Amino acid sequence: MGTGARGLRGMFGPRHPGHFLAAGQLGALALPVGDDGVVVGDDAQGRPQMVGFHRATAYEVLLIGGLWTAQVIALRAAGTGARVAVETGRAREWTALAQTAGAGVPCVTVHDVGRVPPMGASVSSPAVIVRDCGMRPPRGRVVASPWQSVLTLLPYLSPVAPRLMRSASLVGVQRVSPEESELIGRVLGLTQVEVDALPTLADGVTLWCSGAERSWVMTAPTDAESGLLGLPRRMD
Repeated sequence: MGTGARGLRGMFGPRHPGHFLAAGQLGALALPVGDDGVVVGDDAQGRPQMVGFHRATAYEVLLIGGLWTAQVIALRAAGTGARVAVETGRAREWTALAQTAGAGVPCVTVHDVGRVPPMGASVSSPAVIVRDCGMRPPRGRVVASPWQSVLTLLPYLSPVAPRLMRSASLVGVQRVSPEESELIGRVLGLTQVEVDALPTLADGVTLWCSGAERSWVMTAPTDAESGLLGLPRRMD
């Protein structure tokens, strides 16, 4: 399994211009402790790949794939300190995760479609909205904004998929049919090798695309994640 044309570690983290300090200002410099995003898995060389959900600008992610991967990402986002709101028409699939995440602290909440309340996201209290609303998700009432990212899950392609792919900052694609792969390839500008690979992907493997950058990522669960969610699977 190959990667894109260049090293992609940390490619999804926030981008900042360079900063310069005078020598006399160095004593006031403080660096935050923490990672640069949510680890979504490892690339073919075993390097962690991260998605920087917590941003000062609106950030939209589209995952064409399985519920299992979306739930792992939601769980890991909550682990970074984000408040996660799940908008879904299948609340039963998310109940155990919401009850387990945060060890009693309600950091993951589940809401009916169209019923996500304003999250009041800020730099000190970022939020991630997970939209699990089927093949034709309606336009959300709570949208991406500074410090509030949106992850939309599409189990398969639908007529709204091309629009969502074009508007998303980051698109993840798991195993799809050859016909779906051809359409995805045209919208995202994939190579023929990438198009041919998509229908053959193993469970837990995702091709993440951000502009011209590509990264093949394997998501392997921790013991706690597999105990709660089971093993990686594409089909729900």
